Amino acid sequence: MDKVDGLLATARTAYARGDWHAAYQQLSQARALSELETGDLSLLGRAAWWLGHVKESLELSEDVYHRIQDDGDASDAAMKALHLGLLWFIRGDVVIASGWVSRARRLLQGLPDGPEHGYLIYLEASLALSLTDLDPARETAARLQDMGRSLRVPALTSFGLVLAGLADLRMGSTAAGFAQLDEAMLPVLAGRLPPEWAGEIYCTVIHACHELGDLHRMRAWTDATEQWGEQFVGDVVYAGICRIHRLQLLSNEGGWEAAEQAIEQSGAELVGRNNWVAGEAYYQLGEIRRLRGNRSGAEKAYARARELGTEPQPGESLLQHAAGKDEAAWAGLCAALAAGDRLAGARLLVSGVEIALSLGHLDEAERLCARLEQTAVEYSTAGFRAWAGQARGAMLIAQSQHAAALPVLQAVVHQYRSLHARYDTARAYEQLAKAHRGLGQSSVAAADTATALAIYRELGALPDVQRLDGGRLPGGLTEREADVLAFIAAGASNKQTAEALFISQKTVGRHLANIFAKIGVSSRTAAAAWAHEHGLPPRR
Repeated sequence: MDKVDGLLATARTAYARGDWHAAYQQLSQARALSELETGDLSLLGRAAWWLGHVKESLELSEDVYHRIQDDGDASDAAMKALHLGLLWFIRGDVVIASGWVSRARRLLQGLPDGPEHGYLIYLEASLALSLTDLDPARETAARLQDMGRSLRVPALTSFGLVLAGLADLRMGSTAAGFAQLDEAMLPVLAGRLPPEWAGEIYCTVIHACHELGDLHRMRAWTDATEQWGEQFVGDVVYAGICRIHRLQLLSNEGGWEAAEQAIEQSGAELVGRNNWVAGEAYYQLGEIRRLRGNRSGAEKAYARARELGTEPQPGESLLQHAAGKDEAAWAGLCAALAAGDRLAGARLLVSGVEIALSLGHLDEAERLCARLEQTAVEYSTAGFRAWAGQARGAMLIAQSQHAAALPVLQAVVHQYRSLHARYDTARAYEQLAKAHRGLGQSSVAAADTATALAIYRELGALPDVQRLDGGRLPGGLTEREADVLAFIAAGASNKQTAEALFISQKTVGRHLANIFAKIGVSSRTAAAAWAHEHGLPPRR
């Protein structure tokens, strides 16, 4: 028993300092030697979850719940049920989460108000998914804040601030809403909440920032939360979540090559741990692949996002639009707009205007543009203002009102630059070129187009490079030579390239010789560097 006691003492200390790896290892060894007491079994289950051993964690936590229930402690059993409800909710299994919440509600019936009641109220509100009826949300928020103060439980105060902030955001009170979300984060970063619940608040706040296009706030809270996560030892689940959000920001800034592989790996690691964020990761992966010209890869990423509960719009419709499937693109986008609320739909409206204009649906494009402008006025975030300006600029150009479009698009360029949105900045320069061309200012239009093209080349946005460069591939390459070079740039061998393109290795070698001669290099490494420099994305 001395060995078991030593292992347990070491494990408890490790858990207290956030070293889930050591805690899990020591508790597992102790469990192999002797049955663990309920408290230690609970620690093992929580450490397992942090390390991504999700199935084991849920099994252990359920065992703990039944032990506590058998002991007749209704409050503790309810709290464990709520803990399980949170874990299932984070996984994206809302029905099972709701079942555990119902168990907690039944256990707490008739008991005086305690912290468990506050956790129950918050998780019930989270399971409601949308705050379409805001009065109950506000009442719940006020009640939670009162409970937090009277019971001196910071978590309940934070929960109340989160609900109040989300309600204000949906009412269009953006400054007040974000102020309350910011305040809700303070106890999180001070370490005054259980880590699992702290992480849930972080994800809620970051999602709100991303949804409203407030990338500056998203960046600031991601930085702060990464610092908070440094207290935990090892690569644990919230490190992965922070990494996804960091990669979303990197993608916005144009670091596609670095982000693509990392976001695919991090997304895969979060499947089963946090399917909401994993779905966001696969959607972002689809966006990178779409913009780099990898159509099949984008389709696969969007499909995986949908499997995980994330609607892959507007990316999926834009992919169809690029392939000339305008009717299918329009139908998919309209379906997504009909299913989403006003905030979720705002991100779709710019693409809706673009596709509607390409189909000649001018009245429909104007309706979507006006809807986006109204949303931008109500919420007044930099992202919404930029999207609305981009849509209005496109409408004015379609109506041949080129002079009116110029100041609108110039403001859009400035807004996208302030958001570090490289690809969107290039798109805005393209629209500026159209406006200048419409005014007969061909030299200015050429300069705008050159700026857009340079950004596309830097990003590796091959479809846009080809479109602006008159469909010509750089270096005088043929389509097949570009295909071969794309695989070589990814590190593929001649054999792998031949198999992927259904040609012989001898043909690959002949293409490589032609490529080297055309672009003036003598090695595969130099060819790969040239491909990146000229906007040819590697293929895997």
